[in-house]
Amino acid sequence: MEKAPFFADVADGPTDGAAWWLITADGVRVRAGLWGGSKPRGTVLLFPGRTEYIEKYGRTAGDLAKRGYATLALDWRGQGISDRLTGDAMSGHVMRFTDYQHDVNAMIATAEALDLPRPWHLLAHSMGGCIGLRAVLEGLPVQSCVFSGPMWGIKISGSLRPLAWSLSWTSSKLGMGERYAPGTDPENYVLTEPFATNKLTGCPDMYQYMIDQALAYPELGLGGPSLHWLYEALRETRALAREPSPELPCLTVLGSEEDIVDPARIIERMSRWPDGRFEVIAAGRHEVLMDTPEMRGDVMELIGRFLDAPRDVAHEKSPTMDHARPVAADAQARQS
Repeated sequence: MEKAPFFADVADGPTDGAAWWLITADGVRVRAGLWGGSKPRGTVLLFPGRTEYIEKYGRTAGDLAKRGYATLALDWRGQGISDRLTGDAMSGHVMRFTDYQHDVNAMIATAEALDLPRPWHLLAHSMGGCIGLRAVLEGLPVQSCVFSGPMWGIKISGSLRPLAWSLSWTSSKLGMGERYAPGTDPENYVLTEPFATNKLTGCPDMYQYMIDQALAYPELGLGGPSLHWLYEALRETRALAREPSPELPCLTVLGSEEDIVDPARIIERMSRWPDGRFEVIAAGRHEVLMDTPEMRGDVMELIGRFLDAPRDVAHEKSPTMDHARPVAADAQARQS
């Protein structure tokens, strides 16, 4: 495998980080990154969200390394420094949502080539949760899966949903699918949205961490999604909603203040996951893995216990939203 750039200076992760270029079955070049750890007892396959990149998960990889897990992460096609798919590098675009499975397959081939220690586990955030659910349904070789704010539905008001469908479908048919979805633009969100109104995190330090990365390496950044991406995402989330939940141990965490993905789809999915556990994180926004030290600590402890538990005794019946047990009960304590 050919070495790829790895921006350790902004990742704030374990010191052994490295990255490689992978070529997918359909000829797209994507980047994989590994924090191997010292004698790890398992590997976490980390699926980032839309606009994200390997280095953004440096601190998460550090938390996992403390528990004895290596972390293999990926820049999806069209973002990070993987191949961009249109002439506008800031446009989040994909031809078919299932094309992301080519990236997954290349990632798995890399994990096998590197002989990464098993068992393997999935940790997937936001768009990565949508890709990850499809991958699990198609036999992803993991022992368990963890989802953070998974994009099993996109938060769109009921009155605007028909318009989103019709506009995204029509634009693709008319050759305008690469245009930005309404309300989005080419700008990097963290460089234009003030901390006070951001939907990602309640921690100023973590928001500055994202800003510093974006300023140091602008090539990692991404703007809004294309209209065709929106159409493909709507199609894929609808298709996944019709699928049964996999027979695989699952933990899903969701911020109580989620405002990007659709909580109703997550609650519905977890209500019928036979070996699933659902946790609402009090005062959490979209990125509960990247919030205050207290919230991050609680969430990573929850994830760590789930990964560590013997699989024959680890699982509980998935509770409904009314019975979901918040990890952080005091919202005020979560503000830094």
